[in-house]
Amino acid sequence: QVQLVESGGGLVQPGGSLRLSCAASGFIFSLYSMSWYRQAPGKERELVARISSTGGTGDYADSVKGRFTISRDNAKNTVHLRMNSLKPEDTAVYYCNVFYVYRAYWGQGTQVTVSS
Repeated sequence: QVQLVESGGGLVQPGGSLRLSCAASGFIFSLYSMSWYRQAPGKERELVARISSTGGTGDYADSVKGRFTISRDNAKNTVHLRMNSLKPEDTAVYYCNVFYVYRAYWGQGTQVTVSS
């Protein structure tokens, strides 16, 4: 079965950095685009970044362009989200996502809190 396990969240000061990781299993990882979403309290879940199956193309929400970088390692079945220049408004639960066989799969999420 498809499993996505996120890690790397935590508390960071404004301007700081974090690197999130997602370990994937249960499907042929190298064939599928992967995404990171986030959900802040009281808000809808939103797409943060998406990367193509080969890692050659990345798309970003306007709010994170130039600060976040998505990458993947197809040999290790992992996808990462490097987050720099973090702002309080980046505070949210971050989820790894894959759309596989007509449905979306989600990890359990990892909390990112940006606060002084």
